[in-house]
Amino acid sequence: METRDYDIAVLGCGPAGLSAAINATIRNKKVIIIGNEICSPPMNKAQKIDNYLGIPAVSGEELLGRFMDHVESMGIKIITDKAEVVSQEDDYYNILVKDAIIKCRALVIATGIPYRETFQNEEAFLGRGLGYCATCDGPIYRGRDVLLIAHGEEAESEANFMAEICSKVYYLPLYQNPGNLEEKVKAIDAKPRAIVGHDFVEGLELDNGEIIKVDGLFILGAETAPDRLIPGLELKDNHIMINHQQETSLPGIFAAGDCTGPPYQVAKSIGEGQVAGLNASKYVSKK
Repeated sequence: METRDYDIAVLGCGPAGLSAAINATIRNKKVIIIGNEICSPPMNKAQKIDNYLGIPAVSGEELLGRFMDHVESMGIKIITDKAEVVSQEDDYYNILVKDAIIKCRALVIATGIPYRETFQNEEAFLGRGLGYCATCDGPIYRGRDVLLIAHGEEAESEANFMAEICSKVYYLPLYQNPGNLEEKVKAIDAKPRAIVGHDFVEGLELDNGEIIKVDGLFILGAETAPDRLIPGLELKDNHIMINHQQETSLPGIFAAGDCTGPPYQVAKSIGEGQVAGLNASKYVSKK
């Protein structure tokens, strides 16, 4: 697997993430942004933003477009892969994405909100038959039965991949009109209630009381709560705890924007992103 080295990685390409990346780049740091195809969908859909100083009555789409133009003009790269796992190795953080490992000395979390609610027993079975990346862990379940809970259509390709190597593949979409599934993939029209098992996953209980027995279960296509993505990160009321320097509970990891708490405003995100980008740059320089 390819390894790519950066000074700072930014998770999220909304206003906070873009601001952090710009300010770190100005400080001559090598920066990568890991984001989505559409950065900040809530902002992109806003009909009018009237409280951003100096730019009154602007649509969210227009203002976000200006932000993106600024980032592009500085040559900052945005990749649209999802961060699957973050681990620490000596003075570096390793971020596993689809086809590479991003290696960085500092990390800025700017993933916005909300994070999805967890399913019953999810935390207890994480790493015990439950995962968030089917293509990463799929070979473990070769010839066995698996179930994928999908929050978006991008998970369909992972289901089709699993159909190539697994005995049975169940697919439970939490979105409308799933398509492009291989014939071997069995779609389920129900809602998940609880993950069941003893020491390891044994199945999924549905809202109709049915239990589908499987050897492995994957939850795909939704933002993973930051404390599960980065073990040891402290949260309070579903938001990342920070100090005035945007530092989190872990060294070299900063956070900015909606993920740190209200108010959920563009101006606040821009300011926090600036502070996070500057302090992440200082941290890297000291290292």
